[in-house]
Amino acid sequence: MAQPKKWSNVQISMQSAIAAAVEITAISKAETAVASAVGHPYANGEIIYLEVQGMRQLNDCVVRVANKTADTFELEGIDTREFDDFSSGTAQKVTLGTSISTATNISSSSGGFDFIDTTTIHENSRSQMPGLPAASTFTLDNIWDVSDAGLKAMKKASDAQAKRAFKFTFGQGGQVMLFVGYVGANLLPGGQAQGLVTTPTTITMNGTPSYYAS
Repeated sequence: MAQPKKWSNVQISMQSAIAAAVEITAISKAETAVASAVGHPYANGEIIYLEVQGMRQLNDCVVRVANKTADTFELEGIDTREFDDFSSGTAQKVTLGTSISTATNISSSSGGFDFIDTTTIHENSRSQMPGLPAASTFTLDNIWDVSDAGLKAMKKASDAQAKRAFKFTFGQGGQVMLFVGYVGANLLPGGQAQGLVTTPTTITMNGTPSYYAS
């Protein structure tokens, strides 16, 4: 039975640093994918950002490292058996050292899918298949404080139009979501008379998120 979650005691961490890229020479098609990278520096539990060609489903994904050896490591929890074939790629270790602790409200848009008409002249009813998904977006209302380190970091990322990795950790059970996206933040204040001064920020997701039970 599913365990209900609340938006309470949720920790939001944003990328504060990213290391140099390490070449990946292969990624297996397996229930748990194994990446080959000669002499890689990664340790179990570290978080990496992937840029991948060929196996497009992994491009712009943020995942955890598991069961590392000198020249390989698992992409924890990632099933690639039905993915496209890998051709080339890189991994970069991500440090999630910036806390976003000003949010008072959060909403998400799953984007939905475009649909492609696959109806032929031989059919008497229409058929369709899903096409590209629209970008998913998180919108946060934040307590307005221009000295807050998290808000300053979000504005810096927004000004640079730079992707950042994010980690959401839920207090009930510690479940985790990892993803990468672009930030929109200009820190303009808003609100109502005698109410809290707030400022909106947005995160537009690239790639697909990774989920972990703890």
